[in-house]
Amino acid sequence: MLATAALLALATGCGSGDGSTGTSSTTSRTTSLSVKDTSISAEPGERFTLTVDQNASTREYWYLVDPRPDSSVLVSRGRAADSGDGTTAPGSGHRLTFTFEAKAKGTTRFTLLHCTFTTCQGNTSTKPPATTGASAEPSATTGASAAPAPERITYTVTVR
Repeated sequence: MLATAALLALATGCGSGDGSTGTSSTTSRTTSLSVKDTSISAEPGERFTLTVDQNASTREYWYLVDPRPDSSVLVSRGRAADSGDGTTAPGSGHRLTFTFEAKAKGTTRFTLLHCTFTTCQGNTSTKPPATTGASAEPSATTGASAAPAPERITYTVTVR
């Protein structure tokens, strides 16, 4: 009898009496944003994603780096890779999705770093480079210039 009551409570949920399930619409919604959207507004409990293309065979990687979001305002819910069609062919790229959740009112910033084989050294798919500047120093003897610095995209998130 107790087990039946517990199952019934789980199945019906704990609503507020107004027909809702007790969950706000913002907590169950995840918004997919363009990587170019660097000013983001969200409600507490709202999740959003940023999806980029990544290809390990060409040493192209994306990372969440400093400045990281203020965890009292926004938390990272991780990253997930997807080849798009469910298969991963050798040498093919995939989509990498970063997920974030707004926690409380405030404003915070975070940065995504985009490395390629010409912009970063010493990195792997899960380990960003030790430095995020150019990957080589100019050579005084050859006059060669430094490799280009990796792309950094800084986002400002306002939780209302």
